[in-house]
Amino acid sequence: MKKRAFLQATLLAAALVAGTAQAQNTPIRFQLDWRFEGPAALFLLPAAKGYFKDAKLDVTVDAGTGSGAAVQRVASGSYDMGFADLAALMEFHANNPDAANKPVAVMVVYNNTPAAVMALKKSGIKAPGDLNGKKLGAPVFDAGRRAFPIFQKANAIGGATWVSMDPPLRETMLARGDVDAITGFTFTSLLNLEARGVKLDDVVTLPYASHGVKLYGNVIIASPKLVKENPAAVKAFLTAFSKGAKEAMANPDAAIEFVKQRDGIINVDLERRRFRMAINDVIASADARAEGFGTLNPGRLSLMASQVSDAFNTKTRVNPETVWNGSMLPAKADLNILPPAPKK
Repeated sequence: MKKRAFLQATLLAAALVAGTAQAQNTPIRFQLDWRFEGPAALFLLPAAKGYFKDAKLDVTVDAGTGSGAAVQRVASGSYDMGFADLAALMEFHANNPDAANKPVAVMVVYNNTPAAVMALKKSGIKAPGDLNGKKLGAPVFDAGRRAFPIFQKANAIGGATWVSMDPPLRETMLARGDVDAITGFTFTSLLNLEARGVKLDDVVTLPYASHGVKLYGNVIIASPKLVKENPAAVKAFLTAFSKGAKEAMANPDAAIEFVKQRDGIINVDLERRRFRMAINDVIASADARAEGFGTLNPGRLSLMASQVSDAFNTKTRVNPETVWNGSMLPAKADLNILPPAPKK
């Protein structure tokens, strides 16, 4: 009986210790920008492998419905951190100058916007100037459509008309000739076109980043409440994320298994391709290698703030100093995570 009582007391003590340790972990609700697709592996791998828990964080990662929604949900307090297009964050700041809870960007993940104009070669569109007078299609909230005035100005494009549609119809309408071109993220629209029977060799792609538009893409955002009350937790998150992201980019094919764990019906081969495209085009781009992963160039940030203010016709001008806080970034060595540059 004494042995049994001792064993029970030991087990109870162990449970209490474990419970106390768990209680000490800081809960962080994280909102993705979109569904569980290839790039989500950057966040799902460190979550599944316990890197966040090792950093004393209890992180939950949820699928999203767009960058604007991710910003709104962090602003509302429903989520503590998220993943969103920097332009969407800037727009929220400038259109809600009196909002008490404006999220801030704390790490750059997509150094370049994935936005591009895509057209079929048979349309005759070969360069930005060929878009004069053409009919373009995209959802009204598409990041590429919202930023098109910047692309238009940088490339001296005249008038173009727009056709609006729901996201699932965008590539279908281009494939059947209802529009001359579309805007979208390359690693989304190109693969969607292929799924609709279009050969990628038959597509002309005009990436914004290659045609004078150096907008930053997606960033990790955090609520000002979390930044103020627990900046150490934000830094711990970014450090654990960086560790997992390095591992995911080193072996992107294997990393997709962690996406499949969250959405069992994904097309694994398709999401592997999507993730590799995201790495090559916007995460480990030439600009990212020049500036360093995670951080940004202040001059480029200021230019983007001015461009977004004009293109989005915001209520107030975007203040670049209020949308970015790089004080919680990990040490430089921890940000050295990009895979080796491909040999030329």
